[in-house]
Amino acid sequence: MQSNQAIPLNKENFKQIFSKEFALVIIISIPSAMIAEYLNIPLAWFLGPMLITSLASLLGLKTKMPKLVLSSILIFLGLYIGNYIDQTLFSQIQQWAWTSTIMLFYIIISVLFVSKYLQKFSNYDKKTSIFSAAPGALGPLMILAEDEKSDLSQVATSHLIRLIIIITVFPLIVSTLYNEGEITSSLEVIENQNFFHLLVLLFFSIVLILIFDKLRLPAALLSGTLVVSGFFQIFEIASYKFSDNTINYCLLILGSSVGCRFANKTLSEIAQNAFHSFVATFFLVILGLIAAFVASLVIDKNFFTLLLSYCPGGIYEVAVIAIFFDLDPEFVSFHHIIRLLMILFIVPIILKIIDKKKPA
Repeated sequence: MQSNQAIPLNKENFKQIFSKEFALVIIISIPSAMIAEYLNIPLAWFLGPMLITSLASLLGLKTKMPKLVLSSILIFLGLYIGNYIDQTLFSQIQQWAWTSTIMLFYIIISVLFVSKYLQKFSNYDKKTSIFSAAPGALGPLMILAEDEKSDLSQVATSHLIRLIIIITVFPLIVSTLYNEGEITSSLEVIENQNFFHLLVLLFFSIVLILIFDKLRLPAALLSGTLVVSGFFQIFEIASYKFSDNTINYCLLILGSSVGCRFANKTLSEIAQNAFHSFVATFFLVILGLIAAFVASLVIDKNFFTLLLSYCPGGIYEVAVIAIFFDLDPEFVSFHHIIRLLMILFIVPIILKIIDKKKPA
């Protein structure tokens, strides 16, 4: 159970920080980030490390991302997103009830439709197809899938391929379809910061994360830091804006962590799942487009913000894209947390319905 903690403070996790596998990740990630930046690839410090570590892992090189390192980085990113929370945010929240309702229908339709496709064309069993069709929440879904004796490899591979597709393609689409003057990257050098404010934010964030984790609330790392950062910012108690170098390092670790998830996968395993994962991702994106369009009729938001809110990607990875393109990160993060909660509520209900339909 220790390894499932939001902040795993134990001997094994400390040892992983100084492992050869993690050193290899850093050694190959930094040059790949620099090359991606030189080529003007959007989110260079995220996509470069993600792609190179994915390739290295699939080629059989031993890579590892210590959870303690990743947890620390996610706390920084949560605090960074929290800087966008202010008094004006609350005037919009009543509209979010409508977009959250749209999210509910999006998830139900996505799971039912995509799972049917996976059952019919990729020979997944019913439960495995449902876990594979859910638009996000890989970590919690893996726990549920294990309890239901589903094929964990198929579920993980489907989600990982989808994640790679989404977070590689979406930044390219945004940077292409946006006018250059409209893109306002939020990465900038900040001077004269109060370091004591950072310590206060970190302390209370860790306390709230541990409480949320104890209560088994999903995405405790992100929700805990958002609550603390937002509260302290709104009441002008403490705030801290990170420099672009700090955020670049966070992006490098987060991108590398995605690639490291392929550590136990083989090229043949990926190839077997690739085609149907591409098709499933296509369906989920189309359904996400429809959901974003419907949401645009009830709320005045940038369409890319809405599309990112219904994007079937990882909560932290999608939040990073929202930060980079300044697409209302607090709005996007809120909807992905809501999506996570809804998936954890809806999937078990669907599974119970399936069990009841089984012949005695």
